[in-house]
Amino acid sequence: MSYSPAIPRRDLLRPCEVLDNVAQITPSYLQERGLRGLLLDLDNTLIPYGSYDERAEVLVWVAELRRADIKLYLLSNATAARSRFWLDKLQFEGVGLAGKPFQRGYLQALRHMQLNAPQVGMVGDQLFTDVLGGNIAGMYTIMVHPIINNALPHTQLVRHVERVIMKHYGHDWYNKSRR
Repeated sequence: MSYSPAIPRRDLLRPCEVLDNVAQITPSYLQERGLRGLLLDLDNTLIPYGSYDERAEVLVWVAELRRADIKLYLLSNATAARSRFWLDKLQFEGVGLAGKPFQRGYLQALRHMQLNAPQVGMVGDQLFTDVLGGNIAGMYTIMVHPIINNALPHTQLVRHVERVIMKHYGHDWYNKSRR
């Protein structure tokens, strides 16, 4: 992994911004931050974990970003088959089994989008994959609240650690009522 000197090592788990959901990321929001592309996590960022139910609001949001010439790329640790299913619906490129936070997928995405890391936002719901990987790559990291609470035991443990870290950074991350 390479290390971006723009982010102090002690802050590699600190997202640049924390939002409730992806709908808050508009073309003007991106323009104000100098962002021309987004890497997007799938599960619990765009789509509820494990769901194959279409979310019309996500399709409308994606269409709005594409009309504004924002480059989009899915970077997911979900299976290749699940990722391909959603890429066909969302109609942009990306990969599953990306191995986040390892840098291979991030670098592949930057090459595909033909953008430099500071021009790209990494959007996801997890500190140890999305935020860490995006910060190491030198991207603008945006953490969103998970769409649903995942009941998998390892995810519950990770969420507890995330809560502690987010509180350290001044975010009362999980005190909001979740769906």
